[in-house]
Amino acid sequence: MAKSQATFMKKQLEKNKLKKREDKQQRKQERKEGSTGGDLESMMAYVNEFGEIVSEPPAKN
Repeated sequence: MAKSQATFMKKQLEKNKLKKREDKQQRKQERKEGSTGGDLESMMAYVNEFGEIVSEPPAKN
C-alpha cells in the first residue's frame, strides 16, 4: 500500500523550510563578507569654519 499524501506533503514542507533557512544563512554570510566594516571613524563627518561638511577633522592649532 502506498504512503499517504499527507506524509509526502510534510516531508516536502520540511525540505522547503530547510532550503529557505540555508539560503538565508548563505545571504547573511555574503553580506558579512562584503561589508566595508562600519567603524566609527569612517562614519564621522565634521563641519569646517565655512559650515561645509567634510570628512577630515579640523586641524588642531
